[in-house]
Parts: sequence; C-alpha cells; structure tokens
Amino acid sequence: MADLIKDDGDRIVVDPARKERGAMILILGSIGMRTHVLQGNVSARTRSTQRLIRHACLATVLLVTITVVAQAVHAAGGSQTKFKRISTQYIAALGNPGATSGSGAQLWGLWPLDPGPRGVKLNRYQSLKNSGGVAPARWKFDETDWWLEEHGLIMEQPTIPLPPGKYLVTGARKVTAVLTIHPADSHGDRRWELDQGATLYDVTHLACRSARYTPATVGGSCSPANAKQTAFPVAPGGTMPPVEGCTKRDYAVLIVIGMGVED
Repeated sequence: MADLIKDDGDRIVVDPARKERGAMILILGSIGMRTHVLQGNVSARTRSTQRLIRHACLATVLLVTITVVAQAVHAAGGSQTKFKRISTQYIAALGNPGATSGSGAQLWGLWPLDPGPRGVKLNRYQSLKNSGGVAPARWKFDETDWWLEEHGLIMEQPTIPLPPGKYLVTGARKVTAVLTIHPADSHGDRRWELDQGATLYDVTHLACRSARYTPATVGGSCSPANAKQTAFPVAPGGTMPPVEGCTKRDYAVLIVIGMGVED
C-alpha cells in the first residue's frame, strides 16, 4: 500500500480560530500521492520492486515526519493535553463512517509499525505455514484470527484493544482531528469520539483497506489458502473480499501522527 508523498509544499497548519475555542485542528496541506509507472524495457527485478512499493499502502506516511508543536488543547474536563510527535502508527477502526463518536472501541486495534511491508503474499502462505507461522518480519500468524490488506498481503494482527488516550489522526486527505478513546466502562465497552465534528470517514485513509478473518463456525477452517487472489487489489474505499469458511470484518485505517500527553 505505498504511495509516495510529495515533499514540495506539504505542511500541517494550526487553525488559529479553532485554537481560540480551546481545540486544535490540523489541516494536511495538499498531500499529493503518486506512484511512478515504469515504461520501456525494465528488468523483472525492478518491476517487482515497484510492485512491492505500491503494495505497501500503509507505508504512505512513513515519509511524513511532522513536528507536532506542544500546543495546548483543553479537554472537556478542563485539563490540558499536549501532543507529541511519534513515529507513524496506524489504527484499525470499526464504526459508521459518518459518525463522530460511538462505542465499541474495545474492538479497535493499533499497529505500532507499518504492517504492509511486513506482510506475506497470499501465494507465500504455504511457506508461512512451513515456517511454523513465523513471518520473515518475525510476527506470528494465527490461523484462527488473521488479517489481509487490499493487495492480498497477510498482515500481522494489530494490538487489540486500542489503549485509552488521545490520538492525532488523519486520512492523509484534508482533515486531521483529535481522537479520544475512553477507558472501558463497567461492561467493558470503550467509547470513542472525534473533535469538532470530524467523522470517521474524514480521518480514514481510503487507499488502505483491511479486514479481519475468523472461522465462521466453532472449530471450522478459515484459511488464507481459500482467498481468491484474483479479487485483489481492492479499490480505494472498497470492501475486502470474502473468504470461504471465514467471517469477515472490514476495518478502516487511520493514520496516527501524534499522541496526547497529559500535564
């Protein structure tokens, strides 16, 4: 899933009007995504390299090394939250794309590292099995709970649940917002909310598609071997393909560029 970000004019801007109201919005300025089409006589190795680059959708913003200024944001409770720069991380989120808040965040996950380049191609699944489920990137495959991205790469699981806190998230389009994940209530439910009316769709990176596959029946088989490789790639914003024997759940991918730090 790897488009390349232009480095001419990309910026993150603080909206002073929003700051006066005790909140911060960051506008991602004109991020241009581009992949280079190879022409003429190109070696197979070069074509393969280019294909791998395009296949790493989630690597999009590894090139985005921003400085999130320690800008005070007043939370509802009156405390101040500052945001610090982090290495780019990725949230797997569930919810109505048009919602600004909701419940069920205990089912959300976090990839501290870009899972795209660390993935395994579907046609290499047998090799993954032969290695005891240990991928070349040293993550462990779980045949009862596994993930695919839009090019058919088997990904490592995110860390579930997503820890409570404040995250600066973006879809690498126009909107950057503060995502708050609340601690679990007495029933184990975790609420989430985006500030200033941003929707889940606004902060979803549409080019990145991901889905979680689990057995459709207790004790049943749910194997990547049953995935149809012709169903990939999946178009930006599209749904991931079903896999025989599996229950599928599509997740939105949010890019995390900053973490809240309480004073």
